[in-house]
Amino acid sequence: QVQVVESGGGLVQAGGSLTLSCIASGNIISINSMAWYRQAPGKQRELVASATSGGSTNLSDSVKGRFAISRDSAKNTVYLQMNSLKPEDTAVYYCNANLRRGGGMWSRDYWGQGTQVTVSS
Repeated sequence: QVQVVESGGGLVQAGGSLTLSCIASGNIISINSMAWYRQAPGKQRELVASATSGGSTNLSDSVKGRFAISRDSAKNTVYLQMNSLKPEDTAVYYCNANLRRGGGMWSRDYWGQGTQVTVSS
């Protein structure tokens, strides 16, 4: 079975930096895209950043200029570099991979378990 696992969350002061990592593993035929979402308490899950197989990246307006997404396709890994963190960035961050697995006919989304990012003021 396919696994998607995030790491790198933690507690950081406002203005600090963190880098999150996500690795997709298992019997994967291809990965179409990988993305980062986040969900704060009482809020809906929102898309933060995405990276396609072609190398294009997108960032939400709320993090543009502060965060960066990068992808290492050979390692089935995506990173989220977070700089100038604000308390409003506090959330559980989830990795998403749209991929086709061995034995699967179609691509679908796989989700990581989430990693907590807490930014203190």
